[in-house]
Amino acid sequence: MKIGTLVNDFINLFYPNICAVCHDGLARGEEVICTQCLYHIPRTRYWLETDNPVARLFWGRVNIENACSLFLFAKGSKYRKLIHQLKYNGREDIGVFLGREFGKELCRAELYKSVNFIIPVPLHPRRQKERGYNQAEVIANGLSKSMGIPVIPDVLVRRVYTQTQTKKSRTERVQNVSGAFDLQNPEKISKHHVLLVDDVITTGSTLEVCAQTLLRVPEIKVSVGTLAYASSW
Repeated sequence: MKIGTLVNDFINLFYPNICAVCHDGLARGEEVICTQCLYHIPRTRYWLETDNPVARLFWGRVNIENACSLFLFAKGSKYRKLIHQLKYNGREDIGVFLGREFGKELCRAELYKSVNFIIPVPLHPRRQKERGYNQAEVIANGLSKSMGIPVIPDVLVRRVYTQTQTKKSRTERVQNVSGAFDLQNPEKISKHHVLLVDDVITTGSTLEVCAQTLLRVPEIKVSVGTLAYASSW
C-alpha cells in the first residue's frame, strides 16, 4: 500500500470526506457523491429525444437544436442541495463532478455527437467577483473532461448586471435579461455546433436570451444543457 494512501486514510479518520447528498463518509475511490446517491440521482434521460420538457420550453421562441438536463430538481428532493452548495457554498468540485457525469451521458447520445464547443452562461464580472467563480463555467469544465470538447468562455459575455430571476414570471425574466448579453470574437464559433450550459433551467428565459445572442453568429447551431431541470419552485 502506498504511503500517500495510508496518510489519506489516517486524515479521513478525523476529517472524513462526506457525500454531498447524504453526508455519509465516502469510500475509497468515491468522490463528491457516494455510489448509492449517484445511482439514485433522478436522471431525466432527455438527451435521448428531441421532444422533452426542457426542449419544449424553447419551442416557438428560439431556434435551438436540442435541449436537456441531467437530473430533476424537484421540491423536497435531497438532490436540490447540490446546486445550492455549488452556487453559494464554494463547492466547485460538485459542478466539475456532475459536469463529468453529464458529459458521459451526452457522449453516448446521438443528438449531441456533433457538438464542437461548450459555452457557459456568463456571469456579470461584479457577480463573479462576489461568488469567486462562474458555476456554469465550472460545469462546462466538467463536461469538457468527459466529452473532449473545449470550453469557450470568452465569446458570450454579460454586459449588464441584472436582478435575481427568483420569483419572477417568465415574461419578467426575459425582460430582466433582455440586452444583458453580447458577443466578442464571434468568429471562434462561426459554422459550429455549440452547447450552451447553465446550472438550472426553470422557465428557460436566461438561456433563451443567450441562445438568441449566439444565433447572431453566422451558420451556428445551438443546443442547451443544464445540470438540473426545475419544473416548479
